[in-house]
Amino acid sequence: MKTWRFTLGLLLALATGAPLAAPADLPGDSVYRLADAYTDQGGRDFTLADGRGKVRVVAMFYTSCRYVCPLIIDSARGVEHALSPAERARLQVLLVSLDPARDDPEALRQVFDKRRLDAGRWTLARTEAAGVRRLAAVLGIRYRPLADGEFNHTSALVLLDAEGRILARTETLGSVPDPAFLAAVKAALAEPAG
Repeated sequence: MKTWRFTLGLLLALATGAPLAAPADLPGDSVYRLADAYTDQGGRDFTLADGRGKVRVVAMFYTSCRYVCPLIIDSARGVEHALSPAERARLQVLLVSLDPARDDPEALRQVFDKRRLDAGRWTLARTEAAGVRRLAAVLGIRYRPLADGEFNHTSALVLLDAEGRILARTETLGSVPDPAFLAAVKAALAEPAG
């Protein structure tokens, strides 16, 4: 785990042109040090650090994807459904678009509404292309655009603690959650709220 955190901190420090968040009390390996501006499905602007204090499952997707990205949403829902109501109430889910050119707030809202996601816990968001690259690098998500407008990309759920540190990740998709990832989510939610 220490090697992973050291690598994450190094990525944050070396990210080309990365705007870094100012809060001095953020851990050095916090994803929340990335200060790119994001916009959610309702048109509200935020930064990743605005989620500080909450356990989050983060994934990257794009709205026009017809195959894997809906499965990413189903996978996050599978994690939710495996939690108790009290645990579920403490978990946030953030999906960030890999396709900022097409995924404006309206496109995000359409998927949000179609999938009937809970506005109290789920956020679909976009940031500029440079922010997408930075977040993908820090989360270990590889992606590339294809000529037909689709994307090849890593399909993963990444668990962040209340300080934005990566605790676990899984590339196992489906409505039945990866047992090791689910255990990590439950352990993070058992920690006192930050």
